[in-house]
Amino acid sequence: MSRFNLIDEKWIPVQFPDGRREELGIWETLKQAKEIATIEDPSPLVVAALHRFLLAVLYRALEGPTDIDQAKGLFRSGLPIGRIEAYLEKWRSRFWLFDEEFPFGQNPNVSNEQIEPWTKLTAEYNATSNKVLFDHTSTKDPGEREPSECARWILASMSFSVSGGRGYYPSPSPNAIMCIPIGPNLERTLLFSLVPYQNREVAAEDRAQWELNPPRLPLSNPKRIPKGYADIFTWASRFLLLEETESGKIRRMFFVAGEGFENPANIRDPMQPYAVSEKWGELPVCFQEDRGTWRDFDSFLPDGAHFAPMTVEHSVRLANRDEQKTPRSILTLGLRYSPPSANLDFWRMERFILPGTLLDERSIRGEIKGLLRKADEVQSALRSALKSFAVNLLIRGDRKPDDSEMGKLKDKSDSIKNLIRQTPCTTRYWAILEAQFHEVLQSYTLERDPDEIEMNWLQVLRSTLLEAWSLLKASVSVGDAWAIRALVKAEIHISRKINELDDAIKDFQNSLAKEES
Repeated sequence: MSRFNLIDEKWIPVQFPDGRREELGIWETLKQAKEIATIEDPSPLVVAALHRFLLAVLYRALEGPTDIDQAKGLFRSGLPIGRIEAYLEKWRSRFWLFDEEFPFGQNPNVSNEQIEPWTKLTAEYNATSNKVLFDHTSTKDPGEREPSECARWILASMSFSVSGGRGYYPSPSPNAIMCIPIGPNLERTLLFSLVPYQNREVAAEDRAQWELNPPRLPLSNPKRIPKGYADIFTWASRFLLLEETESGKIRRMFFVAGEGFENPANIRDPMQPYAVSEKWGELPVCFQEDRGTWRDFDSFLPDGAHFAPMTVEHSVRLANRDEQKTPRSILTLGLRYSPPSANLDFWRMERFILPGTLLDERSIRGEIKGLLRKADEVQSALRSALKSFAVNLLIRGDRKPDDSEMGKLKDKSDSIKNLIRQTPCTTRYWAILEAQFHEVLQSYTLERDPDEIEMNWLQVLRSTLLEAWSLLKASVSVGDAWAIRALVKAEIHISRKINELDDAIKDFQNSLAKEES
């Protein structure tokens, strides 16, 4: 018997402008999109997956947009509710979560021998093949979960399944940053990310997972080529079948590897930024464990090379130089893992203000990249100072080490790295700059002089470098002559960089003073 239709049941968590939170079905979410502020969920992966799912519904219901003119028409008039309602009614039978023939996001042909607990669906809980820190859910007795939760996790598995051996292929884009421009309401947010198809032929061939018949297993071909954006956003990375308990909840499921993703044409995921690697060519930008997302913020902004997320580029084109229509912020979401291991390093969700000058003809991406490069240069001076301190502390001398001592230093390279890592200087440096960078983004307005912004950033770098270095100075004992000597020698690197910053700041001050006079 069919049960729990996602069109009507309450399962998509949303927040309204007054702070009220509700769960809605697909139809009510899209019908009320102008009144809804955002999609809300504790899981960044679910938030991203729900946006991608709703976009897939729109792509298939509208069979477009196929060009920028169609997209601008939608942006002006809003979502065509009639077409969306007709589409959902046409495919209503494919949105039952529990159904003998077409259970949503599942495959009824999965063998009942491959049993897994519901925790296998989601990255935030323990599974039999990987463990999550601070999660104490037992995979042997995980309890029962609501259908609404499992529906959200099924969507997350479409975009964020990772490789794990035994033919378990990853999702099309599991290990990259996803960028969603945020509008004043959910309708604008979705339209910002509804990037036009390459052409009408691709739009006609595209299919969402629920429009395809569940394949028989085992697959004759373990991999296939995507048909379009809706196909990518709802990829069957895993084949599964939920087992409903007598209480109407889920305790376990049948679960096997899904379809592999083959992309010979290098079709880009519209939500992801890209960069060029000398060794590997064009690759998506990923989260890094030891690097804050803000340090790659320039990769989220449009430029002539078109490596920015297509969602951001599209939102700028829709705004058409109207500051009132441009997105005010961008949501970055995703996870990090290190193949071939299936264990996740972390998942992350951050929101950034988009510069007000995004609509200007200035190269805002280049300007911000320059600020971030300056921060890296100053941190290099800090790192050189810390290395100098560690080396001089270990050799205990003010002369150049001889060959035998150099050999000992090589043997102690791990000790030097550990000593540098144990100091709080670098962590403090980046922590201060992250907060300051968000303020810099707010200062990017059409009225603000970019030279003034850069000068202020250099002043921030100067004060931050001194504050970070002061942590090491405070830790050195006044009775340790060798440590004091090592500190004095290391401080040369700091002083040199401070002098460079002072000269640059003075040049900006003189230039700005001339402009005012």
